[in-house]
Amino acid sequence: MNVLSCSTNILKGLYDLSGVEVGQHFYWKIGGFQVHGQVLITSWVVIAILLGSAALAVRKPQTIPTGVQNFFEYVLEFIRDVSQTQIGEEYGPWVPFIGTIFLFIFVSNWSGALLPWKIIQLPHGELAAPTNDINTTVALALLTSVAYFYAGLTKKGLRYFRKYIQPTPILLPINILEDFTKPLSLSFRLFGNILADELVVVVLVSLVPSVVPIPVMFLGLFTSGIQALIFATLAAAYIGESMEGHH
Repeated sequence: MNVLSCSTNILKGLYDLSGVEVGQHFYWKIGGFQVHGQVLITSWVVIAILLGSAALAVRKPQTIPTGVQNFFEYVLEFIRDVSQTQIGEEYGPWVPFIGTIFLFIFVSNWSGALLPWKIIQLPHGELAAPTNDINTTVALALLTSVAYFYAGLTKKGLRYFRKYIQPTPILLPINILEDFTKPLSLSFRLFGNILADELVVVVLVSLVPSVVPIPVMFLGLFTSGIQALIFATLAAAYIGESMEGHH
């Protein structure tokens, strides 16, 4: 009962995180829900960029790739390598999921550093990278949780739940809590790093607007890419772990 109560509190905490905000936000009313409109706007821009890039990559495929096709094939090969390394020989069906997670986070992170979101005026609040909002990162983390539960149940059936009492039943509470803390760690890591990077740039631009912010912005581009890779790698590792049953 204590474990169930603690797990319920963690899920409630995830829901309460949707109220976390820094600065002012542009709200939309959808049904009976209040959502951050600026997150949906920037997310749609990121999705449009990804769809446009995919259409460009497959428009005129060549047997010997060159130019843009060669670049996108390199990206695909990189994602396949990450998936195979973390998941194993059964990585194939999970490449689209890992690739989508990686590319969405990567483009979202870079959009916050490269696109001049703040010149677009809103009635309230301002535009920023989608991953600058805790709602986006929690949603991505919960999708990852659903994915590795699905992977484990599909591979092992109900035997999947035996992992909670391995190597000893004494660890049952800890093993259960581990599955509820994974979304928290994934979401907070990504949200915290992206938010901190954007806040540092804003502060430096306001204090020393000429030269100092430029190296920090380049560093932000690097760390943004690393954060996307970390999230995708951990997602693949969790899926591989649920299918193999090892810790």
